[in-house]
Amino acid sequence: MRKIKIGTRASRLAMWQAQFVAAQLKKFFPAFEVELVKVHTTGDKILDAPLAKIGGKGLFTKELELQMASGAIDLAVHSLKDVPTELPDGFQIAAITRRAQPFDAFVSNKFSTFDALPKNSVIGTSSLRRAAQILALRPDLRIKNLRGNVETRLRKLDAGEFDAIILAAAGLERLGHAARIGELLTEIIPAAGQGALAIEIRSGDEKIFPLVQVLNDEETFAAVEVEREFLSEVGGSCQIPVGVFAAIDGGQMNVRALIASPDGKIFVRASEVVPLEKIRGLGKKIAAKLLDDGGKKILDELIGS
Repeated sequence: MRKIKIGTRASRLAMWQAQFVAAQLKKFFPAFEVELVKVHTTGDKILDAPLAKIGGKGLFTKELELQMASGAIDLAVHSLKDVPTELPDGFQIAAITRRAQPFDAFVSNKFSTFDALPKNSVIGTSSLRRAAQILALRPDLRIKNLRGNVETRLRKLDAGEFDAIILAAAGLERLGHAARIGELLTEIIPAAGQGALAIEIRSGDEKIFPLVQVLNDEETFAAVEVEREFLSEVGGSCQIPVGVFAAIDGGQMNVRALIASPDGKIFVRASEVVPLEKIRGLGKKIAAKLLDDGGKKILDELIGS
């Protein structure tokens, strides 16, 4: 085997991510040829509706998995926050790269900070998680749906459709738009896996697994495992406003999590700091606490609505 075929979505950010992984593989395995294969996913084709209404995260991964199953590609590179917590049979996440900036960014051409926004300002986001937390902080603001790749969203802001938009800071930085970040919204809890890249392969692929393992960052893997365990327990998807963020600091795991109503009026939150040797089952533990504290009621009302 002397060629590795990497499947990727065709957006500029997805291509950056795949090229980053390709460059890392070439650095470790210079004798290998690495080829990028563009795959157009359903999530990229439907841009006029929130993900929550058209099927959720799997819309960005299904076609790539079909290409892997057929042997057309050897692996796929994803933003981890776009990957469902339950993968289809026959696939596994083999490596997660070192996490970049995990937080959301405030971007505006009119105002330098989130707090500077006047009453009734229009904020662009398609994320229920972001919208709920924004409205909890500022119920006087108005949320307007915003889909599309990073450049499309910035163009809509520049065209005056919004007073400000909220984007993942990592994507802006990777595409050279760091200067457009007004501030990092560290109070807003990110999506599970935000800022990390996942490398998905066919389960048990003994040729590809050892190659991509050299790109795995153990601290990031441990942190996002807690996040995705939490998300799985609460039934997390694009259809419910949940956030979770875990980070390792000084031999401890720090975790913040929340479940909210879409209008931001009802919130349940939890935080934990535990030694690394005690993180087994931590995501489930935090999920159980939030569900017992009122999160289950929020989710039941959302599912029933």
